[in-house]
Amino acid sequence: MISARTFVAVVTLVASGGTAANQGARAKSTAAGQRLFERCIGCHSAETGEKKVGPSLKGLFRRGQLVNGTPANEQSIRLKIKNGGDGMPSYEQTLSAKQLDQLVEYLKSL
Repeated sequence: MISARTFVAVVTLVASGGTAANQGARAKSTAAGQRLFERCIGCHSAETGEKKVGPSLKGLFRRGQLVNGTPANEQSIRLKIKNGGDGMPSYEQTLSAKQLDQLVEYLKSL
C-alpha cells in the first residue's frame, strides 16, 4: 500500500503534466490562429487600438460589448465570424471548425 504522501505527490505530478500539455496545445492553437488572422489584418488591427475598415480587435475579450452592442463573449464573437454582418463578410464557408477554434484562441490572447 502506498503512503498518503506518495499518493498526493503522484496526483500532483499527473495533474501538473496535464496542465503543461494543455498549455502547449493552447500555444500551438494560438500560433495557428495568428496565422489565420493574416486574412483579417486588411480590416482589423490587433496590436493597436487603430480602427481600420473594421474595429481594432486588441483586447476584444476584455470589452463589455462589441461595436454592435452584443456581449463581447466567445459565443457572440464566434457567431460574428461565422455569420458576418455590419459590413463584415461571413467566414462560415471559409473556416473549418478547427480553424475557427484556433482563430478564437488567438483573439483571446490579444
